[in-house]
Amino acid sequence: MDPDGFAAKLADARAEIAGVIVGQTELVEKVLVAVLCEGHLLLEGVPGLGKTRLLTTLGQVLQIGFGRISFTPDLMPADILGTNVLQAGEFSFHPGPVFTNLVLADEINRATPKTQSALLEAMAERRVTVAGATRPLPRPFMVMATQNPLEMEGTYPLPEAQLDRFMLKELVPFPPSDDLVEILRRTTGGAEHRPGGVLEGAHLTEMASLVRELPAARHLLRYASTLVGATHPDSAGATEGIRRYVRAGASPRGAQALVLGGKALALIDGRPNLSTSDIRRLALPALRHRLVLGYEAVVDGVGADGLIEEVLEAHPEPVAER
Repeated sequence: MDPDGFAAKLADARAEIAGVIVGQTELVEKVLVAVLCEGHLLLEGVPGLGKTRLLTTLGQVLQIGFGRISFTPDLMPADILGTNVLQAGEFSFHPGPVFTNLVLADEINRATPKTQSALLEAMAERRVTVAGATRPLPRPFMVMATQNPLEMEGTYPLPEAQLDRFMLKELVPFPPSDDLVEILRRTTGGAEHRPGGVLEGAHLTEMASLVRELPAARHLLRYASTLVGATHPDSAGATEGIRRYVRAGASPRGAQALVLGGKALALIDGRPNLSTSDIRRLALPALRHRLVLGYEAVVDGVGADGLIEEVLEAHPEPVAER
């Protein structure tokens, strides 16, 4: 598949999603970036903003195996991974909903940390261990999770190790007035649009390979490294806000997300090479969930997004290396 065919397929997928989801152009773009990189995605927003609907629509457009897990306080790890069942004197394994290509983990932070961690091995290794037996998960395998803001009742914060497994974290905003009017028109009138299938598993595998093959100049790799390094309070490039409010900066996975996701953005736009703007566009979704803020940040009302913007301002676009 060439870059033109790549962009055309993605345009068709976006058109099908737009038939269901009003607006949210940047959000849909980042969801597709995660899909093209076979990465995991976390969507955060208050209930009712269409997070689950977006991901369900994505499953219909992609035409791959789709499973949904609704996380509740009484959910157990076996409900996710599966369990051995005694039948006719022998144990047989009954796989859980995680054994599919695209897993929708709905309201993931309403389950207890023990249950949340059941997804960690699957997300990290793309395999699970049940009753001492390790079983591979199908490829592609992606977890698309939704969560409510932590200040809402009945939520449990995700462990830092699990947050780091998500390639991107996107915040779902309340729709502007015109979009809300269009939502009302679509949902209170006649039959709603049913999205058609555009992509298949083979297409996704081919696209993921094309993303990785896209060239990245050395100065862009260095720029991604510089941005991630500057999120650490003890680094030479750290800003005043980072030194004051951050306990731990982004991991190397953050830099990987900047580069790989940037390549996907370039191909979505129909460009054959990675640019600095691609990396900067991904800075917030790739890094916001990887900063560990101190208590002083909570007291002063300082968030990760503002600190990342500070880093971007302090580190302008690099000069190409010779």
